[in-house]
Amino acid sequence: MSVKNEKGGISVETENIFPIIKRWLYSDKEIFLREIVSNASDAVTKLRRLISLGHYEPVDEDLIITVTLDKENGTITVSDNGIGMSDEELKKYIGQIALSGALDFIEKYEGEGSEAGAGIIGHFGLGFYSSFMVSDSVEIRTKSYAGSPAVHWVCTDSGEYEISAGDREERGTDVIMHISEDGKEFLDAGKLREILDKYCAFMPVAIYFKDVAEPEKERECTCGHKDGDEEECTCDLGPKPINDTHPLWLKNPSDCTDEEYKEFYGKVFKDFREPLFQIHINADYPLNFKGILYFPRISSEFDSLEGQVKLFYNQVFVADNIKEIIPEYLLMLKGVFDCPELPLNVSRSYLQNSGYVTKISQHITKKVADKLNGMFNTDREAFEKLWDDLKIFVEYGCIRDRKFYDRVKDSVLLPLTGDSGYKTVDEYLEAAKEKHENTVYYTADESAHAAYIAMYRARDIEVVRFDKFIDTQFINMLESDRNIKFFRVDAGIADALKADGEAYENEKLADLMKTVSGSDKLTVKFENLADDATPALLTLDEQSRRFDDMMKMYRMHKGEEAASLPVASTLTLNSASPLIRKLGETLDEKVARQIWTLALISQRQLTSDELVRFLSDSYELLGKL
Repeated sequence: MSVKNEKGGISVETENIFPIIKRWLYSDKEIFLREIVSNASDAVTKLRRLISLGHYEPVDEDLIITVTLDKENGTITVSDNGIGMSDEELKKYIGQIALSGALDFIEKYEGEGSEAGAGIIGHFGLGFYSSFMVSDSVEIRTKSYAGSPAVHWVCTDSGEYEISAGDREERGTDVIMHISEDGKEFLDAGKLREILDKYCAFMPVAIYFKDVAEPEKERECTCGHKDGDEEECTCDLGPKPINDTHPLWLKNPSDCTDEEYKEFYGKVFKDFREPLFQIHINADYPLNFKGILYFPRISSEFDSLEGQVKLFYNQVFVADNIKEIIPEYLLMLKGVFDCPELPLNVSRSYLQNSGYVTKISQHITKKVADKLNGMFNTDREAFEKLWDDLKIFVEYGCIRDRKFYDRVKDSVLLPLTGDSGYKTVDEYLEAAKEKHENTVYYTADESAHAAYIAMYRARDIEVVRFDKFIDTQFINMLESDRNIKFFRVDAGIADALKADGEAYENEKLADLMKTVSGSDKLTVKFENLADDATPALLTLDEQSRRFDDMMKMYRMHKGEEAASLPVASTLTLNSASPLIRKLGETLDEKVARQIWTLALISQRQLTSDELVRFLSDSYELLGKL
């Protein structure tokens, strides 16, 4: 028996697809409210579009959305006075899964005006069915703007629906969700307000929330009107919408004030500290997205891990910190981006791979670099005042993204010790080329290294302050890029600190210093130093100490105790010091131990036993005066 050639379409039974929708369409049940309110917003946006094109007469009433909670009857209702639906449209867009009314609408009116379809959120037509994640049954009461009879649609979570004549008299749609036992948590006014504030705070249509269990409260008059006055009160005493329909990012940057930026920042991110500054991005072509990126004020280098960049899709919140859009190092910042052309997946929760996404990310990076360079070039003084707060962001960005580093490297500042200001790498090297070419001297602790820093200053050598964990990685990157060396002031004796003449050598004194140090691995050497007031300096090998710092950071990230590795150390005895010359003759153990301990203090805190012995020796030596 032969097989016939045949064509057909794959059919999906509702009893099979509905369990999938309820369990796997969205990662969080709360998203149902975002989807239903978004559909209502679409309905209003479409009506506005028809009015602007002359296909419908202007309306007198405000176009709004109302979310109503009726806990006693177990329902949540989302109502709008938008475009509404006819019997045929209800069957087409609701009765068939994944047929998007938004796409049909855009196609029908495409070309009529320069922004055809702008602001319409719907895309896949699946959003409505998210209501069944929390509902036993859902009702739709709707009446089309075109004047066709009202329709009433009821569907259970089995997928069986019934359509009948409706009783709605005004244009628009009500979606009534009869909440299931599993969704009872959403019959809480506080919970619904929290979800609306999260996802719908900036939707383009005014949203009102009503709890039937709570009487509506009129707002107090603020215009000074009193009963009996001839003129009527000018205040709007009705309820206020819960959302801001014209968020700051939609405005032209030139029309925004610093106060508006600060107010918006505090409102969105609940941060009482004012941001350092912001970058307002308004891209039109070839990219289409808007946003505001804030540099927050931080109190420690670990605050930067708590950044928050919110992503919106036509003013509807999608997610925080999507790395495909925002480079990882910029996630330390705070901001909002509205990208109406995002290639979202079917649940509008995740991004699909797209060249558009990559271009947005690159554009944001460029704008941040341009802002930093612009501040450096136009107002260096103000830029320097912000640098200590900016430094962590910029250094991390340079480490993570070579292109970002290439853009901003000429604006990177080196903070100098002793309130001596800031210099770029080129400025530092140019000023130092006669004393120490291609070498940058730095300190990780200005107080602990005070003795070392004083010696460098005495020779007119500037010392850079690098006192954060991230600085070690940043130094490594600069060294590989610029072919220069970074040398911590306690890592060795720089040639610039040495004096001419042959060094005094004393093998017995070297052995004594090893003895009092308690370590036969200590390297002891003699040098003529320009400063004869310093008898000894304890220095740590630069490379082994950097490795030690790196391992400490690694252990901290893993939650382990940050124990130190053995670091190669050298005790340099100053041949030019009269005290060292005298000690070479007397070989006094207590004096030797005192000199060793003083050198040790510059590297670390003394243990309790070391401190007790140091104080005892000090008092004994003073008693001999």
